[in-house]
Amino acid sequence: MNLNEYQNKARQTALYPNVGNNPVYPTLGLAGEAGEVAEKVKKVIRDKNGVFDQIAKDAIKLELGDVLWYVAQLSRELGFDLEDVADSNLKKLENRSKKGLISGDGDNR
Repeated sequence: MNLNEYQNKARQTALYPNVGNNPVYPTLGLAGEAGEVAEKVKKVIRDKNGVFDQIAKDAIKLELGDVLWYVAQLSRELGFDLEDVADSNLKKLENRSKKGLISGDGDNR
């Protein structure tokens, strides 16, 4: 499956207020799910001495799927195909790499 196919299938499960005209809801969901990923990683550090066993990996995988779902919804709400978002990101990173600016901070490097 490609990213746009995923985005289209994921959209069929979108049940939130004003789907199609509500970028705020998926933005908040994305922030929450990213926090859940971070929380699971934190607990691996705290409870498992930083060892990512299969149980931890599987739990994180599920949360990453939720992150992807919200990225797909927010992208659609803003009129972007997920493949275009991914392609733009790779082009940005390639440009930074060519300039020797892959590390550091700021969007406009």
